[in-house]
Amino acid sequence: MNIIKTKSFELAVNIKGDPSSTKLAILIPGRLDTKDYCNFVSHANYLVSKSFFVVAFDPPGTWDSPGGIDIYSTTNYIIAVNELIEYFGNKSTLLLGHSRGAATAILAGAPNPNVIGIVSIIANYGKPTPLDQESLQKGFKISYRDLPPGNSPTKKQKEFLLPISYWEDGKNYDAGDSLKKCSKPKLLVYGSKDEFTTVEEVEKLYTLIPEPKMLKLVDSTHDYRYFPEAIEEINLVIGKFLDSAI
Repeated sequence: MNIIKTKSFELAVNIKGDPSSTKLAILIPGRLDTKDYCNFVSHANYLVSKSFFVVAFDPPGTWDSPGGIDIYSTTNYIIAVNELIEYFGNKSTLLLGHSRGAATAILAGAPNPNVIGIVSIIANYGKPTPLDQESLQKGFKISYRDLPPGNSPTKKQKEFLLPISYWEDGKNYDAGDSLKKCSKPKLLVYGSKDEFTTVEEVEKLYTLIPEPKMLKLVDSTHDYRYFPEAIEEINLVIGKFLDSAI
């Protein structure tokens, strides 16, 4: 793990592969997830085998990235992705994200001229799920995340007090709408048991987005890192996507 300084943030990153590669892959965790989870380690290793220089990072203000939780937002997430692309030399870039990280990959990748492809894994395509009344009254929502490697639920977990400002900021973004206008190559992976986005919702969205595109269903819940077979399936379909579209 390294700390790098972009124009706006200090970010904790895991870096793998040959820095002289002409191809960069940025891996983007889901909401309050970390770069150190087993699914991202696996995807990083796979992409290195495909000659990518790979960077996985903790979003601003979370896990190993310095700053308070108040700087964690969709806006800053998008800024961080774009600044990482610039920091590493504006190479031809693949963005891969999970959940809200997948939404960020779409939102950042669609307009960025350096992005050559987007891999969206079990994404939340709309606005963040509305807050419950108790959290609204408190001004924050308490969230817990498994400790790495995250391949199974952990008894000890990391606690986050995510402020209401995260949800207010998130209302400004709709990844599904961005995807409908995105002509870049995109791979949508969805889970058969996803608790947040149904199979039918993803398949309907897929019909509305332009080519080039690929779709892959895996047998998993939203937290696909608990399912090693799903992780491996996703790696294989990423390979097919790279061969056919990029």
